[in-house]
Amino acid sequence: MRFIILGRKTLISILVVALVLIILLVGFLRLNRAKEVFNKDIYYQGSREEKIVAFACNIDWGNEYIGDMLDIFHDNKIKISFFPTGRWAEENRDLLLKIYRAGHEIGNHGYSHLDYDKLDYDGNYKEIAKAHKVIEGIIDESPKYFAPPSGAYNEFTIQAARNLGYKTILWSIDTIDWREDSHKDLIVSRVIEKIHKSAIVLMHPTDETRKALPEIINKLYEMGYKIGRISDII
Repeated sequence: MRFIILGRKTLISILVVALVLIILLVGFLRLNRAKEVFNKDIYYQGSREEKIVAFACNIDWGNEYIGDMLDIFHDNKIKISFFPTGRWAEENRDLLLKIYRAGHEIGNHGYSHLDYDKLDYDGNYKEIAKAHKVIEGIIDESPKYFAPPSGAYNEFTIQAARNLGYKTILWSIDTIDWREDSHKDLIVSRVIEKIHKSAIVLMHPTDETRKALPEIINKLYEMGYKIGRISDII
């Protein structure tokens, strides 16, 4: 049997290379684990294998259409999830209470309608926490779902939301009802053509959404779907 005797410099070089490889491997595993945790904190859709979808309505304006939307949901015995900003909640306490007392789920849309992906951890934390305090103070219940404005978020957004006890909610179907060219029929088709089990359908209180809702609801019922809140699919 022959033994290979390595020089001191060669042995040191091998050990250095091995150490670097170990460090890279550990970093890779940690990064993958961080991504896994990060992704688990974001919900684009639910997990129920049933024909049920959740409606998520973000509010920072559109008061004039909310009453009609509530009537439509009431007539169809539907409860959905509303995500008000904290500043909107402060200015519309009675309307928020009306939504809540009608049995709808109240989430958190941050205090201001900012791009949260441009904020650091402290900025994200302060915005979400401030809205939490306002909303909780009005409805006397702690929201548990957070929807970042415009769907804009970064790792600090998710971390801050998690540390405040929130699950972050996005969507799998977007009505894009805020855009000027989004008319009733287009909103209906955007929902119906992409519908799937445990979908999260994003909407806002707009005139065209108010017009589209009865048809969307009827078509979903005809397809055998139920309509509910975020907590009904997660």
